[in-house]
Amino acid sequence: MSILAEAAVALGYGLASALVPVVNSEAYAVVAGHRGGQAIIAVVALALGQTAGKLLLFESARRGSGQLAQKIAQRSGAGRAAARAARWTEPIRRWLSRRRTALPTVLVSAAVGVPPLAVVSVAAGTTGLRRGEFAVACLLGRATRFALLALPALLA
Repeated sequence: MSILAEAAVALGYGLASALVPVVNSEAYAVVAGHRGGQAIIAVVALALGQTAGKLLLFESARRGSGQLAQKIAQRSGAGRAAARAARWTEPIRRWLSRRRTALPTVLVSAAVGVPPLAVVSVAAGTTGLRRGEFAVACLLGRATRFALLALPALLA
């Protein structure tokens, strides 16, 4: 596959995996490492696609945060599901609302996966975190994650 085709496929796959949870970008990174040659291009394009998808979630939450807050308030009486969601979202929103913990939270989530990056993306959109800072932290974390997954296969 040519370099341009590899980059386009990896970018599209990264975007799809950011929005559809069953599409696994980590598996794509490992396969790219096994194929060798253009693994770096695949990793960077995959990270760019993931970041673009997470920015869509971020912006959706930012623009609809008033409506989102109303829906959460309405459903807060829904019982166990609401309690479980609150256990994840409230600490994350607290971390993201503080300037000194917001970027490390996004970076760790993007690199490690805990807390889930999809949850962090939506929560970050409602807290006032700057779009550019979110994008850079997300891109660095994702690129690091995918490079570390592709590296053993590339070296084997």
